[in-house]
Amino acid sequence: MTEVPPYLPPTGQEIVFLLLGVVAVGSALLVVTTKQVVHAALWLVVCFGALAGCYLLLTAEFVAWVQVLIYVGAIVVLLLFGIMLTRAPIGRTADLDSRNRPAAAIVAIATAGVLVTVVIDGFRAAYAPLEAGGGSAKELGSSIFRNWVLPFEVLSILLLAALIGAIVLSRTDIRGRD
Repeated sequence: MTEVPPYLPPTGQEIVFLLLGVVAVGSALLVVTTKQVVHAALWLVVCFGALAGCYLLLTAEFVAWVQVLIYVGAIVVLLLFGIMLTRAPIGRTADLDSRNRPAAAIVAIATAGVLVTVVIDGFRAAYAPLEAGGGSAKELGSSIFRNWVLPFEVLSILLLAALIGAIVLSRTDIRGRD
C-alpha cells in the first residue's frame, strides 16, 4: 500500500472533476424532482454528459464515449420514444403525486448519509495515482472477460428477463386464464 502524500493543493483536473460532479449531482436531483417528464429526460442527458466528462478526466476515453453513445444517444432517445408512445402526460399532473414527499426526503437523506459515511470511512486513507491509458478498450475488455465474466453474464440474463417481461406486460392480446 502506498503512503498517502501530504496535503497538496487541488490541480486543475481535480477542480474540473469536482465541478462536473456537482453538475452531475445537481442534474440528477432535477431528474427526480421535476414535475415534467420530458424535462426529466433532458436533465438526464445533462447528468450523463457530466459523467462522460468525469470519465474523460479519469483517462477512460472508451468508457466516456460508450457513455455518450449508449446512454445519451440510445437510452434517452428510447425514454423519449416511450413517453411519446405511451401517451404519458407531458405537463404537470396532480394525480401522479402520491404526497409522500416528506417520507421520501427523509429516506433519501438517511440513505445518502449512510452512503457518504461508508465511502469516506472506507476510502479515507486510499490513494491511487492516475495513470494514462487505464480506460482503453483493450484493458477494459481484458478486465471484463477475465475478472468479471460471471457478473457480466448474470447481468445479460437479467436484462434479457427484463426485456421479455416488458414485452409480455405491453401485449394486450394476452388474456389471463379465468
